[in-house]
Amino acid sequence: MADDTKTLQQADVQTGEVMERRSAANKVFKPRADIFETADAIVVVADMPGVDESSVDITLEKNILTIEGRVEPGHPEGYRLSHREYEVGNYSRAFALSDEVSREGIEATVKGGVLRLTLPKAGPARARKIPVQGE
Repeated sequence: MADDTKTLQQADVQTGEVMERRSAANKVFKPRADIFETADAIVVVADMPGVDESSVDITLEKNILTIEGRVEPGHPEGYRLSHREYEVGNYSRAFALSDEVSREGIEATVKGGVLRLTLPKAGPARARKIPVQGE
Protein backbone atom coordinates (compact mmCIF):
# COMPACT_ATOMS: atom_id res chain seq x y z
CA MET A 1 0.00 0.00 0.00
CA ALA A 2 2.85 2.41 0.74
CA ASP A 3 4.15 1.89 -2.79
CA ASP A 4 0.68 2.68 -4.23
CA THR A 5 0.54 5.96 -2.31
CA LYS A 6 3.98 6.99 -3.52
CA THR A 7 3.02 6.18 -7.13
CA LEU A 8 -0.19 8.22 -6.83
CA GLN A 9 1.64 11.20 -5.36
CA GLN A 10 4.17 11.17 -8.19
CA ALA A 11 1.42 10.84 -10.79
CA ASP A 12 -0.43 13.78 -9.24
CA VAL A 13 2.65 15.99 -9.53
CA GLN A 14 3.09 15.03 -13.19
CA THR A 15 -0.55 15.72 -14.11
CA GLY A 16 -0.87 18.89 -12.03
CA GLU A 17 -3.69 17.48 -9.89
CA VAL A 18 -3.61 18.64 -6.29
CA MET A 19 -4.63 15.94 -3.83
CA GLU A 20 -5.51 17.12 -0.36
CA ARG A 21 -6.53 13.93 1.44
CA ARG A 22 -8.27 10.60 0.97
CA SER A 23 -11.57 9.42 2.32
CA ALA A 24 -12.66 5.81 2.52
CA ALA A 25 -14.79 5.99 -0.63
CA ASN A 26 -13.20 8.73 -2.74
CA LYS A 27 -10.14 10.86 -3.01
CA VAL A 28 -10.55 14.46 -1.98
CA PHE A 29 -8.99 17.11 -4.19
CA LYS A 30 -8.26 20.75 -3.46
CA PRO A 31 -9.97 22.58 -6.35
CA ARG A 32 -7.91 25.14 -8.19
CA ALA A 33 -9.30 28.65 -7.85
CA ASP A 34 -8.87 32.09 -9.38
CA ILE A 35 -9.61 35.13 -7.23
CA PHE A 36 -10.63 38.43 -8.80
CA GLU A 37 -11.36 41.78 -7.19
CA THR A 38 -13.82 44.39 -8.40
CA ALA A 39 -14.75 47.68 -6.80
CA ASP A 40 -17.68 46.05 -4.96
CA ALA A 41 -16.73 42.41 -4.46
CA ILE A 42 -14.17 39.65 -4.41
CA VAL A 43 -14.99 36.84 -6.84
CA VAL A 44 -13.70 33.29 -6.41
CA VAL A 45 -13.93 30.93 -9.39
CA ALA A 46 -13.16 27.28 -8.56
CA ASP A 47 -12.95 24.33 -10.95
CA MET A 48 -14.98 21.41 -9.58
CA PRO A 49 -15.79 19.09 -12.51
CA GLY A 50 -18.72 16.78 -11.88
CA VAL A 51 -20.49 18.85 -9.24
CA ASP A 52 -23.80 20.65 -9.51
CA GLU A 53 -25.78 22.87 -7.14
CA SER A 54 -27.16 19.88 -5.23
CA SER A 55 -23.73 18.41 -4.51
CA VAL A 56 -21.95 21.54 -3.23
CA ASP A 57 -21.96 22.67 0.39
CA ILE A 58 -20.63 26.08 1.36
CA THR A 59 -20.37 27.06 5.01
CA LEU A 60 -19.15 30.16 6.79
CA GLU A 61 -18.10 29.65 10.37
CA LYS A 62 -16.20 32.31 12.25
CA ASN A 63 -13.97 33.70 9.46
CA ILE A 64 -13.52 30.45 7.51
CA LEU A 65 -15.43 29.90 4.26
CA THR A 66 -15.45 26.17 3.44
CA ILE A 67 -16.38 24.71 0.05
CA GLU A 68 -17.11 21.00 -0.29
CA GLY A 69 -18.28 19.22 -3.42
CA ARG A 70 -19.30 15.59 -3.85
CA VAL A 71 -18.87 13.65 -7.07
CA GLU A 72 -20.44 10.26 -7.63
CA PRO A 73 -18.08 8.12 -9.70
CA GLY A 74 -19.75 6.30 -12.52
CA HIS A 75 -19.72 5.39 -16.16
CA PRO A 76 -22.36 5.07 -18.87
CA GLU A 77 -24.67 2.09 -18.50
CA GLY A 78 -23.66 -0.89 -20.61
CA TYR A 79 -20.00 0.15 -20.73
CA ARG A 80 -17.00 -0.92 -18.72
CA LEU A 81 -13.94 1.19 -18.07
CA SER A 82 -10.93 0.10 -20.09
CA HIS A 83 -8.65 3.15 -19.63
CA ARG A 84 -8.73 6.16 -17.26
CA GLU A 85 -6.63 9.30 -17.62
CA TYR A 86 -7.98 11.26 -14.68
CA GLU A 87 -9.05 10.54 -11.13
CA VAL A 88 -12.55 11.15 -9.82
CA GLY A 89 -13.04 12.40 -6.30
CA ASN A 90 -14.64 14.93 -4.01
CA TYR A 91 -13.48 18.51 -3.47
CA SER A 92 -12.68 20.50 -0.35
CA ARG A 93 -11.19 23.96 0.08
CA ALA A 94 -11.22 26.58 2.84
CA PHE A 95 -10.54 30.31 2.72
CA ALA A 96 -9.94 32.69 5.61
CA LEU A 97 -11.99 35.86 5.16
CA SER A 98 -10.84 39.28 6.26
CA ASP A 99 -13.05 42.00 7.69
CA GLU A 100 -13.06 43.52 4.19
CA VAL A 101 -15.68 40.93 3.17
CA SER A 102 -19.31 41.40 4.17
CA ARG A 103 -20.73 38.20 5.65
CA GLU A 104 -24.18 39.09 4.35
CA GLY A 105 -25.03 38.78 0.68
CA ILE A 106 -22.50 36.12 -0.32
CA GLU A 107 -23.73 34.47 -3.51
CA ALA A 108 -22.75 31.17 -5.14
CA THR A 109 -23.54 29.67 -8.54
CA VAL A 110 -22.43 26.48 -10.29
CA LYS A 111 -22.42 25.99 -14.04
CA GLY A 112 -20.60 23.28 -15.96
CA GLY A 113 -18.54 22.22 -12.95
CA VAL A 114 -17.32 25.75 -12.21
CA LEU A 115 -18.25 27.30 -8.86
CA ARG A 116 -18.47 31.09 -8.74
CA LEU A 117 -18.59 32.80 -5.36
CA THR A 118 -19.28 36.51 -5.09
CA LEU A 119 -18.15 37.96 -1.77
CA PRO A 120 -19.38 41.56 -1.40
CA LYS A 121 -17.00 44.01 0.18
CA ALA A 122 -18.00 45.57 3.46
CA GLY A 123 -18.76 49.24 3.09
CA PRO A 124 -16.31 51.63 4.65
CA ALA A 125 -17.15 52.80 8.11
CA ARG A 126 -19.08 55.95 7.44
CA ALA A 127 -18.49 59.03 9.49
CA ARG A 128 -21.68 60.38 10.88
CA LYS A 129 -22.66 63.20 13.16
CA ILE A 130 -24.24 62.11 16.40
CA PRO A 131 -26.80 64.56 17.70
CA VAL A 132 -26.46 65.64 21.30
CA GLN A 133 -29.58 66.41 23.26
CA GLY A 134 -29.87 68.57 26.32
CA GLU A 135 -31.63 67.53 29.50
